Amino acid sequence: MSHNTFGHLFRITTWGESHGPAIGCVVDGCPPLIPLTEAHIQPWLDLRKPGGSRFVTQRQEADQVRILSGVFDDGNGPVTTGTPISLMIENTDQRSKDYGEIARAFRPGHADYVYQSKYGVRDHRGGGRSSARETASRVAAGAVARKVLGESIRIRAGVVQLGPHRIADDAIDFGAVYDNPLFAASAEVVPAWEEYLDGVRKAGSSIGAVVALEVTGLPAGWGAPLYGKLDAELAAGLMSINAVKGVEIGAGFAAAELSGEDNADEMRMSADGQPVFLSNKAGGVLGGISTGQPLTARVAFKPTSSILTLRQSINRDGEEVELRTKGRHDPCVALRGVPVVEAMASIVLADAMLRHRAQIG
Repeated sequence: MSHNTFGHLFRITTWGESHGPAIGCVVDGCPPLIPLTEAHIQPWLDLRKPGGSRFVTQRQEADQVRILSGVFDDGNGPVTTGTPISLMIENTDQRSKDYGEIARAFRPGHADYVYQSKYGVRDHRGGGRSSARETASRVAAGAVARKVLGESIRIRAGVVQLGPHRIADDAIDFGAVYDNPLFAASAEVVPAWEEYLDGVRKAGSSIGAVVALEVTGLPAGWGAPLYGKLDAELAAGLMSINAVKGVEIGAGFAAAELSGEDNADEMRMSADGQPVFLSNKAGGVLGGISTGQPLTARVAFKPTSSILTLRQSINRDGEEVELRTKGRHDPCVALRGVPVVEAMASIVLADAMLRHRAQIG
């Protein structure tokens, strides 16, 4: 009942703390004979790692992954063996002294109070297990999941809203995401967004954002009715990401304003005899099962809770205090959340693929 494991047939268990010697994960249920080396995983970790620009935490971590088990070279190159794959990433740039003042005080917006209430003990150094540092393990596991899914399924995400600034739906360009430091899904907004986020950063504050997800190449039929719905499990995976406070699939909350006529994704037959949807309000899922259309979702990230402005709180002795959070923090945690969103989608879909194959053959 520790709830550090996610998935059914394709299962990941993450471990480690922000300021411990290392973090990592165990991937269980990966099929055998899939080519896998550290070089397949590292590029995804490089996208998430800190210190890449002035808009993210300046903690300097190489995030070099090591494969400890589950892969064997039988003479034709390293492949998965079907046994648990253990991945480790060393922590090399901890500054635990930055957190001395909150060893007994609870930071507003953080998990300090609830961890102390639940366990009776907490690692105050960078938040311990509750730190977004844990998401590096998810990204590593997501790289393995991508290998299971194959190249025909394309998973892309990008920031489409930064605070009050939005990218219009028809202007979203996922191809621009990894070519700018804000992970923005449009090159045109980057100069204005940089100026805006610089102001937030210099004020010692933070801001929230929305990340859009799009998955193409999915066949129809993945997922299950009622208690194994593909969209429900995707939402659960995305909601488990640190700082995520909302997930919508397809039209999401906007569907509440639509009529039945506007919301219905009408269908026709193509010239080659294949069904074609005329819209995608459902976000690629009907009745919990994929339709073959793009799977779409939006993920809302709250502002980073670590800010320099004095905030009112209490400490473990029940005393009222005022404190600010020192250290190195992201002014917008959603930026580095983009590869994490992609990773969690990959993990959910790899699990869905294997479960579909197990039931249908």
